[in-house]
Amino acid sequence: MSPEGSTALAGKVLKVNIYGTEYPIKGEVDADYIRQVAEYVDRKMREVDQTTAAKSSLKVAILAALNIADELFREREEKSGLTQNLEAKINQLSKLINENLKE
Repeated sequence: MSPEGSTALAGKVLKVNIYGTEYPIKGEVDADYIRQVAEYVDRKMREVDQTTAAKSSLKVAILAALNIADELFREREEKSGLTQNLEAKINQLSKLINENLKE
């Protein structure tokens, strides 16, 4: 789901719960999108809580942020690889088309 949508907050406050703390979120984006993002962050924090000895919420949040950043960097790297692969194939096809047009 994208940040834009039919259930935009339009300046209203949406309350989300992340790792046992309620946060008021105000914005012009889709409320369902914000809920999904908050649920994802909550889930990541709870995963860290289950798998590490770090029990302070700050440490859990930092470790969860590192995990999320790692996911983002890996996705970007994969996207970059796919883009380069597609560009190479497009160049090959373009070359083949140009060669055949010359004949």
